[in-house]
Amino acid sequence: MRCKTNALLEINHSSGQSGYVLWKYRHLAGLVSTPPRLRKGNGDRIACRFVTRSLPVLTPYYRLFYEVGGKRVPEVELSPLTLAVWFMDDGCRSRNAVYLNTQQFDVAEQRKLLTMLEQQCGIDGTLNRDKCYHRIRVSVDGTRRLKAMIEPYLLPEMRYKLPQVTP
Repeated sequence: MRCKTNALLEINHSSGQSGYVLWKYRHLAGLVSTPPRLRKGNGDRIACRFVTRSLPVLTPYYRLFYEVGGKRVPEVELSPLTLAVWFMDDGCRSRNAVYLNTQQFDVAEQRKLLTMLEQQCGIDGTLNRDKCYHRIRVSVDGTRRLKAMIEPYLLPEMRYKLPQVTP
């Protein structure tokens, strides 16, 4: 998200995830003037992207998640759909577990996310060092629980992000 007077939301994924971009577009089309387009990014990267209009209705969400100096984690409800979108955006698999790429949040905010996952969803995890940053590593048991919660909402083309864990 970006904000001057009013906020806007940019959706930008690799062209391989264009189905996911179109899914988001269908949900946000009333806020958008121009449909998703493919565009050349850095190097050989081809992205699929759309941007909402700058709208007053988006500004409170911007203020909820962004403050001077970085992103923050507000108190939100982590529903199965919310978790599925978060996972489709920022999840990746690692053997029998998953990571949530939360490197843009500071460690205190990531700990808050871990607490929310545990208290609201019964999903346990730890912070994992990724080069000079941290990210969330969901435990193997937590991955099983996460998978059970989000599977009905995952788009078929995003299932590759889940490890093949057994119940």
